[in-house]
Amino acid sequence: MSMPKGFKSENGYATVVKDGGMSYKDIAEEMTRRGYKMKHSAARNVLLSAMQKIAQNVCTLYGLGEEDVSKVASDPRFQECVAEYLEDGVEL
Repeated sequence: MSMPKGFKSENGYATVVKDGGMSYKDIAEEMTRRGYKMKHSAARNVLLSAMQKIAQNVCTLYGLGEEDVSKVASDPRFQECVAEYLEDGVEL
């Protein structure tokens, strides 16, 4: 039986590897090296959980509902924007 396909946003998948970032696999390997056993799926879940916390405030600010939080958090454009803010040292 083949693996089911994951959700793909209409704007694609988020990846910052091309911009010098780390893949979920790289993050999981680094965390394991540091003593925190982690798989790539857990790294993805942790990242999306953090993005949802940020997206919650953004959705509230712009009057979007609870149902939009997950969609915004998984949008690669939103994730890239958050990454740029963090790189610039802007406090969220």
